[in-house]
Amino acid sequence: MIVELKGKDLSTYFEKMPKPTLSEAFSIDQTFNGLKVSDVNGKKYDLKNLNGKTLVLNFWFIAGDASKTLMPALNDIYELYKNNKDVIFLSFCNNQKQEIEDFLKTTPYKFNIVDDARSLAQRYKVKSYPTTIVVDKNNQIKFSGVGSSPASSYWIKKAIEESLSR
Repeated sequence: MIVELKGKDLSTYFEKMPKPTLSEAFSIDQTFNGLKVSDVNGKKYDLKNLNGKTLVLNFWFIAGDASKTLMPALNDIYELYKNNKDVIFLSFCNNQKQEIEDFLKTTPYKFNIVDDARSLAQRYKVKSYPTTIVVDKNNQIKFSGVGSSPASSYWIKKAIEESLSR
């Protein structure tokens, strides 16, 4: 018999599962020290002050299989919040713009992408990929995870919801 879990039952299920591996680069409740960046389309972001917005940030590179397995889940989360002006989705990809554009022809990824971000990853001391964080509207890191676990989506959404409700 197959049972579909919903609502509180689904939450209880994920709460009992191990949380995604914590990133060594970002600690929970650490202040996020943002900077100014531009994505591949030239859109500028000032991450020094989120001005009450929630940031979902993903560090990745094209050759990483874990990024490819996490991308569909991140795309689903993006779809839930894409019309919410208080949530920013941004990724830092280590690859060059042309490589990213070629990759996106076969693998959709809905986050805005900062290309050639290896130096940004080094600045933040990111050594494991993919690394995903959620920064609340007070610039505090509320989710930090490495890799792709079945529970990642749940914990990312929970961190976004908690940030939006404060």
